[in-house]
Amino acid sequence: MVATKKYTYGLGRRKAATATVRLYKGKGGIKVNDKPALEYLSGNKTYLAEITDPLALAGKQNEYDITIVVKGGGLAGQVDAIKLAISKALVTEAPDLRPVLKKAGMMKRDPREKERKKYGLRSARRREQFSKR
Repeated sequence: MVATKKYTYGLGRRKAATATVRLYKGKGGIKVNDKPALEYLSGNKTYLAEITDPLALAGKQNEYDITIVVKGGGLAGQVDAIKLAISKALVTEAPDLRPVLKKAGMMKRDPREKERKKYGLRSARRREQFSKR
């Protein structure tokens, strides 16, 4: 019989990216789509620091092993989706962290998405240059 590990779940979205996060009690390992986080983020330490911001604010960097499944969008949108998902999972685990994360702006979903192109225009809003004659 296989014992299942207990975890806390969080979901985050940004632009076209969707991230699901599972927090397990552990030593601080982070895996994104079954790869180490730094490898998935192509060695970008700024993105890695941004992902771990909610954990740093809560003072729990070395308390959780994190597995992340992220789909869609580009790397920057995925990082923001992961950050929101981790924040939500932390609040589910410890509701007393909510005011701290909310004040730091980690609990808010960024609603900006790409506007669709309309017919008769060059892009979403750009028109052909007007010519009077």
